[in-house]
Amino acid sequence: MTGSRLMGLGTYRPARVVTNDDLANRVATSDEWVRTRTGIATRRIADADETIVSMGSMAAEKALAAAGIDAADLDMVLLATCTNPSQIPGSGPQIAHRLGAVRAGALDLNAGCAGFSYALSMASDMVRAGSARHVMVVAAERLSDYTDWDDRTTCILLADGAGAAVVGPAATRDIGPAVWGHDGGKAGAIRVPGYGDNLFRMEGQTVFRWALALTPTIRRACELAGFTPAELAAVVPHQANLRIIDALVSGIGATNAVIARDVVDAGNTSAASIPLAFSRILDGGELQPGDPVLLFGFGAGLTYCGQVVRCP
Repeated sequence: MTGSRLMGLGTYRPARVVTNDDLANRVATSDEWVRTRTGIATRRIADADETIVSMGSMAAEKALAAAGIDAADLDMVLLATCTNPSQIPGSGPQIAHRLGAVRAGALDLNAGCAGFSYALSMASDMVRAGSARHVMVVAAERLSDYTDWDDRTTCILLADGAGAAVVGPAATRDIGPAVWGHDGGKAGAIRVPGYGDNLFRMEGQTVFRWALALTPTIRRACELAGFTPAELAAVVPHQANLRIIDALVSGIGATNAVIARDVVDAGNTSAASIPLAFSRILDGGELQPGDPVLLFGFGAGLTYCGQVVRCP
C-alpha cells in the first residue's frame, strides 16, 4: 500500500439553533441584513455540556462506524481546533481516551479554519510513510466561547460543531498532495488577543481580499492531483460566508461541481466547517464513491491548505 484514502466521515451538530432574529434581539441587525452580507440564516451554538472533547468524540465515533474499524485499530488521533478552553491539557488525548484508542498517539494542532485540511494531509503522509495505518482526524470548535455577542460584525458569523474522518491505506493516492502556505504578516486580521482579552476579532475586508487572491493556489491543488477544476464533482471550501464561497468557486471554474453551502444553516465553524459541509453533501446522495472533491481551508494565521480527495 503506497497511497491513502478516506475511509469514513462523521459529524456532530449542537442541538441549539440560533436564528438571525434571535441575534436581532441583542444587537442592531436583522435577518435581511445578515443574509445579504453573509448568506447565513441560522447557526448551531453548543450548550455547556457540548464541549470540544464531547463533540469531537461523538463525531469520531460516527467516523469509526462509517469506516468499519474499531478505536483500538487507530494509531494516531489528530485534533484540529483553535478554541480549546485552555492551553494545557490538549483535547486530542482526551478524545483518544474517550474513544478507547489505547495504543494511539494523540495531539492537537491549530491552523485556524484550515486546520482540517492540514490535519488530513498530515494523516495521509503518516499512512503513506508507514508510521501509521489508521489515523483519526477530528476538527471540533466552540467559537461561541470567544464570541463578542455585542459585536454585530462577528457574532452573526460564528458557530460550533465537530467533524471527523478516518484515513487509512490504499493502493492508490486517493488523498491528493496538499497545497499550503501562510501570510503571517497579516496575522492580526483574525485574532483572539489573549492576555485578558479572549474575544474574537476580525478585519473583514482584509480577510475577504486575501481569500479571493487564493484562486491560483486552489487550481494548483487540482493540478497536483491530476484534475482540472471542470472535472471536480464537488468543491468544499471553508464555510466562511456565502459571498466568499461563491466568489472563490466562480474564480476557479468548477463548472460541473456541487458546491458546499453548509454555512447557510450552520454558520462559520472554523476547522470543523469542511468535514461538516462535506458530510452534508455525501448524506444528500449527490456524490458517488471515488468522485473527486476539492477541500480548501483558509483563515486565521493567516493560513491556507487544500487538497483533492476521492469520496469514500
